[in-house]
Amino acid sequence: MSRLVANLLLLLAATIWGAAFVAQTTAMASIGPLWFIAIRFALAAIVVAPFALREGEGGAGDARSWRYGAAIGVFLFLGALVQQIGLLHTTVTNGGFLTSLYVLTTPVLGFLLFREMPHRVIWPGAALALAGTWLLGGGLGQLNWGDALITIGAIFWGMQILLLGRGSRATGRPLLLSVQQFAVTAALGLLVAALFEPISVAAVRGAAIELLYAGVLSGGLAFALQAVGQRHTPNADAAIILSAEAPLASLFGILLLGERVSAIGAVGCTLIFAAILLVQLAPEWQRRRNAS
Repeated sequence: MSRLVANLLLLLAATIWGAAFVAQTTAMASIGPLWFIAIRFALAAIVVAPFALREGEGGAGDARSWRYGAAIGVFLFLGALVQQIGLLHTTVTNGGFLTSLYVLTTPVLGFLLFREMPHRVIWPGAALALAGTWLLGGGLGQLNWGDALITIGAIFWGMQILLLGRGSRATGRPLLLSVQQFAVTAALGLLVAALFEPISVAAVRGAAIELLYAGVLSGGLAFALQAVGQRHTPNADAAIILSAEAPLASLFGILLLGERVSAIGAVGCTLIFAAILLVQLAPEWQRRRNAS
């Protein structure tokens, strides 16, 4: 698979995730955040499992793949947890753009933990995306408790992106890793939800559309696209592309929930898209110049 195709798969995943912020927000009128996470990722595991069993050599994976899957699943659960709770207290627009802070945490964690040296354009690209996120949030002085939780979650998403990329390359089975991380996340969600949240058939029925979208498309399809795409593009580049999720979330929030974005917020959106273009075009320009 070419890098261009991999990047397009990642961009499609970001689009699906952008719309998922709306589903995650509206679902909580009927169901608690923990049960939402548990059911969402259980559905995602079921959807991707048949494809994972046919991937590569088939089977349910060895001990190494399950170690990766378990570790990725823990960070996926933590990221989903703080994001879902945070959305109870903030807008889709803020949630989407504050989640995109993993654009900065991913290369920093990669360097600190694994000594992965990204292309030098990643750093100004990450700074540009961070500046755009700040503008779209209206400035840090306007962030509330929900915003703070989602900001902390950027660390968990950064670790999930890093480990999924490394695990996909090590095992050659990104779809299997997706199923494993979904299963771990669903199990953790079920365990914690059973302790802290009530559940009823009416709650599940009331959030059925959102659960199907978040589980089948946002969970099953988009995370699988991420896993496949990350096999063929650098981790830090993948983080920048996936940050398109933020302006797309804002767009869907405007169209579907009637949210409003200020003029300064529109500038922030432009900066994030500029960062995406920068990180994709600059390395190609350098290679062509070196080849000429």
